Amino acid sequence: MKNSVQLIGHVGQEPEIKNLEGGKKLANISIATNEVYYRENGDKVEQTQWHRVTAWGKTADIIERFVTKGKEIGIEGKLTHRSYDDKDGNKRYVTEVVANEILLIGK
Repeated sequence: MKNSVQLIGHVGQEPEIKNLEGGKKLANISIATNEVYYRENGDKVEQTQWHRVTAWGKTADIIERFVTKGKEIGIEGKLTHRSYDDKDGNKRYVTEVVANEILLIGK
């Protein structure tokens, strides 16, 4: 199976853009996806999931130029897991989507 993720959601905060050594660009955003279903008694239930998204290069350029907080976008990428040690020496784990394509949907 191929590691592929597709999400459509709203951007939760202004993109964080970093220009790295060698001219590489990195963009970090969070996307909220919503799911709605109804219980047997008819009550409506809405669930929001937050997803960390990282983009590099041209995809990061597009995010920097066109993506703002609240904008609806679609992304395609792969799911990744990594860990790091925080400033107190505690191991932290991160799951994120590394985007390789972006679709600008909302206004």
